[in-house]
This record gives sequence, structure tokens and C-alpha cells, in this order.
Amino acid sequence: MKLIGPFKQIVTLSNLPLRGKLSDDQLEIIVDGGLLIEDGKIEISDSFQNLKNQFPNIEIENIEGEQICLPAFVDSHTHICFGGNRANDFAMRNAGKSYLEIAESGGGIWSSVQHTRAASEEELLKTILERINFLISLGITTIEVKSGYGLDVENELKMLRVIKKAQTFTKATLVPTCLSAHLKPRDFQGSSEEYLQYILEEILPKVKEENLAKRVDIFIEKSAFLPEESKSFLLKAKEMGFETTVHADQFTSGSSRIAVEVGAKSADHLEATIDEEINFLAKSNTVATALPGASLGLGEKFTPARKILDAGGILAIASDWNPGSAPMGNLITQASILATFEKLSTAEVLAGITFRSAYAVNLEDRGTLEKGKKADFVTFKTDNFQNVFYHQGSLKAAAVYIEGEKQIL
Repeated sequence: MKLIGPFKQIVTLSNLPLRGKLSDDQLEIIVDGGLLIEDGKIEISDSFQNLKNQFPNIEIENIEGEQICLPAFVDSHTHICFGGNRANDFAMRNAGKSYLEIAESGGGIWSSVQHTRAASEEELLKTILERINFLISLGITTIEVKSGYGLDVENELKMLRVIKKAQTFTKATLVPTCLSAHLKPRDFQGSSEEYLQYILEEILPKVKEENLAKRVDIFIEKSAFLPEESKSFLLKAKEMGFETTVHADQFTSGSSRIAVEVGAKSADHLEATIDEEINFLAKSNTVATALPGASLGLGEKFTPARKILDAGGILAIASDWNPGSAPMGNLITQASILATFEKLSTAEVLAGITFRSAYAVNLEDRGTLEKGKKADFVTFKTDNFQNVFYHQGSLKAAAVYIEGEKQIL
């Protein structure tokens, strides 16, 4: 057991609801606080002096200078296992080229598929670990990672094996998700429905056999998979024992309803979601995940986060870090910008990147600093937690702790 502190402020995020809007005056803030850690979990969050008096012989890890402490962040939607680079896509898009024109010139998702297929497991492992370490440096200690740039048995399994191997090299928690249903690959001889059947018969049984992922995702969109075939696919994946999540309502509305109907853990993107779908989603236990990085990368409108919260929905915020539409990877910057455009309170942003995002990946043992929760937290050299989002990502984490142990950044 050890005591870490004193912190100028500890924002515990305890006793906050899972769903709906939040105001900053609902936040529990412990001034001059300390964290008592035992076996990698929070035992007590309280005044540092009170804890010193209560446990006079305890090991103390002193915090120097003024620092604030927040629960570590959860990035519940990333594509950080990939090969290649799509900077040319970004340049062409900004120059006015359409999605179709970029794809026809050799860009788009298919470009990433070709680069990822060509990359060795060693190359993919090296680059994913670099991206994981960058995310840890931001204070993110739980990271969902999707496949989806392999799109055949050999290469989807290669990606998922790399993600599994990466877990052995990092203290961060990786949450692998099989996104073989990203789009129908150009070299597949058959219909979209036949490709989805191929995933169910050839890929998912091997994923299950090797314990490579417990989650399955699908991109429901005109350019990918249609709602009815997607719903059938998701229900069959659930029958196989997989949790489900959905890329929904990115360019056209309606697919978030599919996510709710199949009981998906989350519906992610939602930039095109309309009021009727927002209300349907808000009444469910499916998390609405905003991906502001994609809005910034594509020049599209943001997820209607304010409406989702006001309707009583569960809002998470994730980076969507990928080589095409969301290459930034900086969740703090993205969440800060989303807050500005959608008028989100600091409490709503913090909840969206901590315990609400943790719920989206079915990890409810983290995201708040209260008894029994995983001792993952991040500190910043400032006297006011509001400065983290005020500086929109330019205020860097001073220290990141995983299970109560300080990480080398």
C-alpha cells in the first residue's frame, strides 16, 4: 500500500450518472488530496494530510509542485494498427477532390489495405507500439484497436495477432475489435452479402479459436454495407459470442437504429444522425460515440453531442485515429474542439473520455478515482483542472500512472 500526493486538485468523477447531461458543479474535487493505492487499485481518495495522519507509517510517493490529478483517459475507437500513409488523400481532399476521385486515383481505405497487407508483422508491431506510447503520453491508458485493413483471413488474423502481441509489450490495456466488415475488398469475387458470410464462416471462427478479439464491428454505409445485411451479420456474430459495435450514421442516417436493435455496445460516428434517431438512441443502453477527429479530417459537421446528452443518451468521445480520415490521434485536442462547437461542459467532456468510454468497451473497473477502481490516472502541472481543455491539448501530461505505477513517458 502507498500514498501518492499531495495534488492541488483530484477530480474523482465519482457519483456521476452514466447517461445524460452534466454540470461542472456536480464534480467532486478533493483539494490538496492524496490517493491511497493497494494492489493496483484505488483504496481511498481523500485529503493528503488526513491519509498521512490515518496511515503514519505508509510509503509515500511525493508529488512535487502544483499538479492536478484526473482519471486516465479511455480511447474507445481507434484504427492504430495499419501500414502506409495517406497524406496525399488529405491534400487531395483539401484541394477539392471527392471521395470517389481519391479512391479512383489509388487512395482511400483500399490504399491502407494494400499497405497493411504488404507490411510484415514486425513492421506493424513497431508502428503500433509507437502509437500506443504516444497515446499513453497523453494520459490514455485504455485503447480500443480495430483490424479492418486486412480484409481476408490471412491479413485480418495478422493484424489481430499483432494487436495481441503488442499487449505483451505495454502496460496500457488494449481492446481488440475485429472490423473485417470495413468494406468489401476489391479482390473478393462475390457480393457484399457473400463477403459478410465469408467473415462469419472463415474469419470469425479463427478469431474465436485464437482468442484474438471478443468484439466485432461493421461499417454501415452506402459505400460499405447496407443496413439489413449488416443487421443479419451482427446478429449472427452475437450468436457466436461476440460483443458488437457499429460505424453508424457517418454520412447517412439510419444505421444507429440497427445498432440499438441488435444491442450493440456503441454506435460510433453519428455525424449524420437526425433528431428521430437521437431520441431512439438516447433511450437505449447503446453508447453514442463522437469521433471529432473524423469531422476535422474530412471537414464534416460534428456529432450532435449536445442533443444526445440533452436527450439522456450516453456520450463517449474517441479519437478514431486512422491513416485516412482522422490522422491526428490527439484525443484531448479533439475533445476540446468538440466541446467548443457543441457547448459541452468540462464534466461532460471528462465523463466522455473516462468512465463513459470505458462502458463502451465493457470495462467498468476504471474511469473514476474511487475505491476498488483501477489506479490509472494522469497528472498535469497546473493548479486548475479546467486548464487541460482550455489549452486544447498543448498542456502536456506531467505523469501517467497505470495500476498505481508511474510510467516512463
